[in-house]
Amino acid sequence: MYQILLVEDDSGIREIISDYFNEKGGGQIKLHTAKDGYEGLHFIQRMEFDLVLLDIMMPGMDGFSLCQEIRRKSVVPIIFLTARNQEEDLLYGYKIGCDDYMIKPFSVAELFVKVQAMLRRAKGELLKKVLRTGKIEVHTDCFQVFVDKEEVKLAPKEYELLRFFMESQGRVLSRNTLLDSIWGYDYVGSDRVVDNHIKKLRKALGTEGKRIKTVITQGYRWEEE
Repeated sequence: MYQILLVEDDSGIREIISDYFNEKGGGQIKLHTAKDGYEGLHFIQRMEFDLVLLDIMMPGMDGFSLCQEIRRKSVVPIIFLTARNQEEDLLYGYKIGCDDYMIKPFSVAELFVKVQAMLRRAKGELLKKVLRTGKIEVHTDCFQVFVDKEEVKLAPKEYELLRFFMESQGRVLSRNTLLDSIWGYDYVGSDRVVDNHIKKLRKALGTEGKRIKTVITQGYRWEEE
């Protein structure tokens, strides 16, 4: 099992990431959370982690300072989660030892995929998974989609929607749930963007697109049969 530490002072973001990782990790990921840099350092001093997700702007010990503390004794991969996208901040983060950035607001599904890729590189392993429903196959290790053994090219958001639906089959997913998981918790705009992308996804899947059922006033549901 992979041990991941999330250090983030926003409780809402911690909850969204925790719920998603614990649900989609397939029992292979254990996510630990810390509410600030000092609590994160406490974890680091007592446990071995495979990857650290680290917010930058936190009260007390900020993410840059914690990153420097981590690098004093560990080469664990570090991904910064930040709203600070100025070039000097990014370059400084790489200089002190981070491996990658996710700029807020971000898609939690995209973060999960990035974590999978980084774990693969760090451990020489892959959280490989093939999702199947009817004539549809999604190869999550290489982001390929096949319908009736023919590859279908999807835009990133349509791919993330399809994977999320297939991993949540039977559940009714509201537009807000889809927005939080795919577009990011800070997305600003109409929730009708979900409908537009689902329309494109249904068209790309051909006859298999009928598996995305509209639930009036509630959202959407993926049906296996």
